[in-house]
Amino acid sequence: MQSNPKPQFITREDGANIAYHATPGKNPEKKIGVVFLGGFRSDMEGSKALALETWCRSEGRAYLRFDYYGHGQSSGAFEDGCIGRWADDALFALDRLTDGPQVLVGSSMGGWLMLLTARARAERVKGLVGLAAAPDFTEDLMWNELTADQRDALARDGVVHIPNDYDPSDPYTITRKLIEDGKNHLLLRESLNIQAPVRLIQGMRDADVPWKTALAIQDALVSDDVEIQFVKTGDHRLSTDPDLKRLTRTVDALLNDLESEDA
Repeated sequence: MQSNPKPQFITREDGANIAYHATPGKNPEKKIGVVFLGGFRSDMEGSKALALETWCRSEGRAYLRFDYYGHGQSSGAFEDGCIGRWADDALFALDRLTDGPQVLVGSSMGGWLMLLTARARAERVKGLVGLAAAPDFTEDLMWNELTADQRDALARDGVVHIPNDYDPSDPYTITRKLIEDGKNHLLLRESLNIQAPVRLIQGMRDADVPWKTALAIQDALVSDDVEIQFVKTGDHRLSTDPDLKRLTRTVDALLNDLESEDA
C-alpha cells in the first residue's frame, strides 16, 4: 500500500496547517464517504489508514485521512495539543474537506474523537467504526494510573514522561494541559446521545485499552444499533493482515447497510 508522496495542506483560522490526503469518490452509487481518525501520537501513514484508502479507491468511494495538530506532517508541537484541540481538528476536517454523509473510523484516541465529532455533527455522520476506541483515556488510562510521584511532577513541572512500550527510547510526554483538558470532554460518565449505528472492534490482548472499554461505550450509547467484535488474539494496534481485512469487511458491511436503507 503506497500513499501519495506529498500531502495537501489546509490552514486553520489560527494559522496552523493541517496535512491531509483526500480521495475523491468516483462511483455515484457510493454516496457515503469515509474519514479515518488516527490515534495518540499516530499519523495518517499507518497501515489502517492506508488499507482503508486502498479499499476506498477500489470501491470508487470518497476517503479522507489527515494529521491532527502536532501529529505527522501537520504543523505545531505535539506537547501543545490536547483532546479539545484535536477534536476541533476533526470537526474542521469534516466540515472543510468532505461533502455529504460520512462514516467515521476511529483508532484508539481517534475513537474518542469520532464520538465527539458524531455528537456534534449528527446530520453528517451516519455511522461509526471504532478500533480499540479509547474515550476518556486521559482520565481512566493515564491520570488514574499515574503514581503519586508522577502526579506531583505533573503539578510541579506541567509535564511527566511515561514509558512507551512500542519504543522505549521515545517515552510519552504527558502534559498537565492534556489531562486537564481531557476532563472537559469525558463521555462515558453519562448517556452518549449518538443515534447512528456503531461497530466496535476490540482486541482481547490489548495492553493499552482494556477490552471492557468497548462494553462501557456500548452501555453509554443511546443508539440500539451497536455491535462489538472481540478479537481473541488481537493487540492494541489491530494491524495484522487479518485485522486489516476485518476492518475493511466491517466498514463495507456498515456502508452497504446504510446505503441500502437510503435506496
